[in-house]
Amino acid sequence: MLRNPALKTVHAATQRFVTSQVRNYSRRALTTLAAFPDLRMETMVQTTTKHGMDVIHDPLLSKGTAFSLSERERLGIRGLVPPRTQEMDKQLQRIIRNLRECRTPLEKFIFMTALQDRNETLYYRLLIDNLEELSQIIYTPTVGEACQRFHSIYRRSRGMYFSSLDRGQMAAMVHNWPHDQVDVIVVTDGSRVLGLGDLGANGMQIPIGKLSLYVAGGGIRPTSILPVVLDVGTNNESLLDDPLYLGMGHRRLEGDEYYSFVDEWVHAIQNRYPNALIQFEDFKYPHAYNLLHKYQDKICCFNDDIQSTSAVALAGVLAALKARGKSIDNLNEERIICVGAGSAGVGVCEGIIDCMVEQGKVKSREEAYSKIWMLDQHGLIGNAHLGATDGATPAPIGLGDRAKLDERQLCYLKKDMKDRMSLEEVVKAIKPTVMLGLSGAPGVFTEGAVRAMADGVEKPVVFPLSNPTHQSECTAEQAFKWTDGRAIFASGSPFKDVEFNGKTCKVNQINNAMSFPGLGLGVTVSRASRVTGKMFMETAITIANMASEEQLKSGVLFPGVGQLREVSKEVAAKVCEVAYDQGLARAQLPPGSNLKTVIEESMWNPSYVSLIRLADH
Repeated sequence: MLRNPALKTVHAATQRFVTSQVRNYSRRALTTLAAFPDLRMETMVQTTTKHGMDVIHDPLLSKGTAFSLSERERLGIRGLVPPRTQEMDKQLQRIIRNLRECRTPLEKFIFMTALQDRNETLYYRLLIDNLEELSQIIYTPTVGEACQRFHSIYRRSRGMYFSSLDRGQMAAMVHNWPHDQVDVIVVTDGSRVLGLGDLGANGMQIPIGKLSLYVAGGGIRPTSILPVVLDVGTNNESLLDDPLYLGMGHRRLEGDEYYSFVDEWVHAIQNRYPNALIQFEDFKYPHAYNLLHKYQDKICCFNDDIQSTSAVALAGVLAALKARGKSIDNLNEERIICVGAGSAGVGVCEGIIDCMVEQGKVKSREEAYSKIWMLDQHGLIGNAHLGATDGATPAPIGLGDRAKLDERQLCYLKKDMKDRMSLEEVVKAIKPTVMLGLSGAPGVFTEGAVRAMADGVEKPVVFPLSNPTHQSECTAEQAFKWTDGRAIFASGSPFKDVEFNGKTCKVNQINNAMSFPGLGLGVTVSRASRVTGKMFMETAITIANMASEEQLKSGVLFPGVGQLREVSKEVAAKVCEVAYDQGLARAQLPPGSNLKTVIEESMWNPSYVSLIRLADH
């Protein structure tokens, strides 16, 4: 405390001067952003009205031990933190040492969550510097177990929950969120979490994990993200019977009641955050398609499981063409089996169909559909009446109980093949070049089916894409063993490279994270009013073209997650180009600006900046 009256006067005058300068700086920054609202350059200072322990307990403000002496004085935290200032490099050493002592992936997940809850800048620095390793902790495969045990390991609230208790109140509730600018929202109803099924409100870990990748991989600011759960109940009996379950204890809303609930939420979000990108995540079939169809031409939104998965899977298929010495324009020559007819399976196949049509080497969309054979849990979607006649009478096209399939699934019905043929039977009949797994059924890629595929092609493309790891249709080791090391392999969850007959067989990961952070960055920078199919196609082509010839020869299809920020910059640039070409961009680029430079300067980078306290008026 200052006892000398003269010093008090000088101190007060200095505070007023600093405050006025910061306010003026903030006004100039806001003026710049008004002209081009997406160029969020790093500032030299961060302002707050908080004081004392409120600063220490705010993860967006806290620096832990890194507060300078002058910050400790002006923020009223002198004596509230250890006296020795330690910068971020020392903090990272301590964090990594403690992280290494965690025995299981779930323990590491809990440790990372605790760090995020107390110091987000340090959390994201650690994540970016170790993205290849830690993305597997904060997202797949560890996030699956974290979702299953969410109600048991819950520590601190993050994100927003809109439940069946909140009908008629959502428009007011959205104003409880403390940040006035939100760029990206990830929302789930927890009805189909990874390959684990209905996890209800426990699904909150999915939006949190996805948004961590938006920040670490796409440079979206942590203050402008919002994870959301729409808690419409659960049909998971074990959760309903668990007294610790944190979600609504009733069965799921369905039909008109469900869709009106979602509609109220969408309108509430649009009223407060009209420019936000909404990512629908882990909604079960057919809700996933119905919601996408309803909103994709009205608001800025997409479905990650349908469209991002499709883009990255398409990128893998195109890159596999290049790895076999072919052009990506020869997609129509592929014979593709897809095991899985849900939202992800249909979504991936529709992306492939779109690309075939765009390339112009098929005469119609119907011809493109003829290149894909789809199986569900019963087997091939085929002709139920085929083989039911005496051979002299042509078999009618029969649906039988396939009448329950919707119009999107029926596009893949094979009129000339028997219904419910097994995977191995289909493989032997058509000799596929590509086999995709999006079934959530572990082991469905049997040894017989994979060996039969390898008998028909030199380099079989085997993509078991279901998450988490234990839900994969086959393992990397099985795929390489059954193909004598010739497979081009990519999975949904990470596997290690495989040693086979003295050579290292490379494993790729078809990870949505290669797509959505860059897409979100591009949409945010351009302020695109819609997300279009063209954006996803260009995303796929961009990713497919990122591997060098040497990498492709070795079996590497595209960069790993450790290079996610570089991938995101390239994807964002393409998304921006499409947004401007299609007349969807609302942001005005400064004259003479370079788009990639604008994108790079828009990406948030975690580092400590000086904290200034403003008087709370």
